Amino acid sequence: MAGAVDGDRAAVRDGAGRPLGRGEQVGGFQAAVPLYRRVQRKVEQGEAVEGLSVGVRAVLDLLHKHGPMTVPQMGRAQAISRQFVQRMVNDAAARGLVESIPNPAHQRSSLIRLTAQGRAAITAVVAREHTVLREVGGELTDADVRACVRVLGEMLKLFDHVDVN
Repeated sequence: MAGAVDGDRAAVRDGAGRPLGRGEQVGGFQAAVPLYRRVQRKVEQGEAVEGLSVGVRAVLDLLHKHGPMTVPQMGRAQAISRQFVQRMVNDAAARGLVESIPNPAHQRSSLIRLTAQGRAAITAVVAREHTVLREVGGELTDADVRACVRVLGEMLKLFDHVDVN
């Protein structure tokens, strides 16, 4: 992404190195919405295998990657409301996938951690998802994927200030 546009912003370019117009850029970003919905649906279709909703899966994944967290921490990390996270935690706890433990830093906000059953469940989900994702790619290179991840990360930073509660 070389070249200057709007002062210090780099021009977004297509595969041939030509700068994309604003309309093309917005169209590309809008593709993320149906992609997100289709990926979410694919995860839900696996629910019969693992018995997990997308929301519970997200909670388990966070705890697997980051260790014990509070409900507010999980909400901030996922940019969703604490109330929704609490419902997902309650569902996961009812299934024996997570448990509450005392939080030495905050008496009223317990830490949530994976149980052995929760760790096994998220490990199975991630393995199944990786199998599906290995089928994706076509002619995408590692550089293409890294660029996509970088752009999405920058977009997340751009909207990090948005209050989801």
